[in-house]
Amino acid sequence: MSFDPLAPYSRRLFIKHGVALASMASTIPAFIQRSMAGMLVQGTAGQTSIPGVPQDRILVVMQLGGGNDGLNTVVPYGMREYFDARPQLAVAAPGATALGGAGVALELDKDRGLGINPNLEALKGLYDDGLVSIVQGVGYPNPNRSHFASMDIWHTARLDGKGEGWIGRYFDNTCNGTPIPEGAVNIGRSAPLAMMGSIQKPVSFENPQLFRWLGDELHPALHDPYQEINRAGAVGEPEAGSQRDFLMRTALDAQVASDRIREAVAKQPLVRYPQSDIARQLQIVGAMIRDGLGTRVYYVTKGGFDTHANQPGGHGNILRQCAEAMKAFNDDLKAQGNQERVLTLVFSEFGRRVRQNASQGTDHGTAAPMFLMGPMVKAGIVGNHPSLTDLDQGDLKFGIDFRGVYAAVLEEWMKAPSSKVLGGAFDRPAIIKA
Repeated sequence: MSFDPLAPYSRRLFIKHGVALASMASTIPAFIQRSMAGMLVQGTAGQTSIPGVPQDRILVVMQLGGGNDGLNTVVPYGMREYFDARPQLAVAAPGATALGGAGVALELDKDRGLGINPNLEALKGLYDDGLVSIVQGVGYPNPNRSHFASMDIWHTARLDGKGEGWIGRYFDNTCNGTPIPEGAVNIGRSAPLAMMGSIQKPVSFENPQLFRWLGDELHPALHDPYQEINRAGAVGEPEAGSQRDFLMRTALDAQVASDRIREAVAKQPLVRYPQSDIARQLQIVGAMIRDGLGTRVYYVTKGGFDTHANQPGGHGNILRQCAEAMKAFNDDLKAQGNQERVLTLVFSEFGRRVRQNASQGTDHGTAAPMFLMGPMVKAGIVGNHPSLTDLDQGDLKFGIDFRGVYAAVLEEWMKAPSSKVLGGAFDRPAIIKA
């Protein structure tokens, strides 16, 4: 095997030629030896040596930012109070004439009197195929109606909203004390609190073409110092555990992750995705899964759900974008042969109030449905729809604690100790197949 001392080190090179590299230990800087040893123990990037933790399972989290109106998403058309509270906003019952701009619901469960927003037709198809679980009335005790405070609660899985994120703590408890490069990836401008751990930090980018070293474009004088960090033979051996050692390893991780992610996303997808921002995000995730990155958790976000005014048209449009993007993502995974590996979880920080406001919109509320997608979910409706008469200051009372949903995903899909991650035990709804 030839070895170019001026070429950037690559994890793929380590994995492919681990034995040969090990035989050259005397000529490779120690920080590279340590990285190489870790990779040879783990097997591939993103994996762990902890027994029982599955190496090939992936979680995709979709955040609906702004507070999705659960009542106009999963429609309780069998409850007369729904139409009384929303004379202009209510989605009509299946087979009825539309009352306003929200359309006619698609049937979910006739016996329960539940339908789904007509703009979610693509999601309804996945539901009919046994790929979607709808968890009803999800929330938490003493709900907070502030976007920021409630989102922090959902992100940390703590009622005080403080500390590391629940996904970050998942990695902290399964990474053997060492960060997993590319283990967690967020598609967006800034990394969500949910993914921030004390050990593990996510890779975050809005555009994969911008996820690269930009120093040369800022000033040509930055080129040589950067190459000294990233290329073998250009710098002396850094002391183990020093800031220089950390910087060199971090730069190596970033360089290899950047190259591989951009290479993966550049490939033509196997299916056609819609032209929307959330579809673009899921297309990037699909490309990275197809390329075999060792990422366990991906995070995407769709905003615009804060529907205080003129709700029907705007809310329906973003629901349609999400549903069509999820359908394309599922089709992509199926075409890749990766459908069985990927569980998608969809949540919003809260629902909306039962009664419409004077601006043909809805204000901040509490409980709302969550969605889970994938062949591993127990398809159908989980839990009872919240009462529209027994309310909490005009809002729905939650029936399922969102931390119980997290616990089910952690224990039954990711095979992680949920009590350590979540800081306690929670009742787990039946959402994952045995």
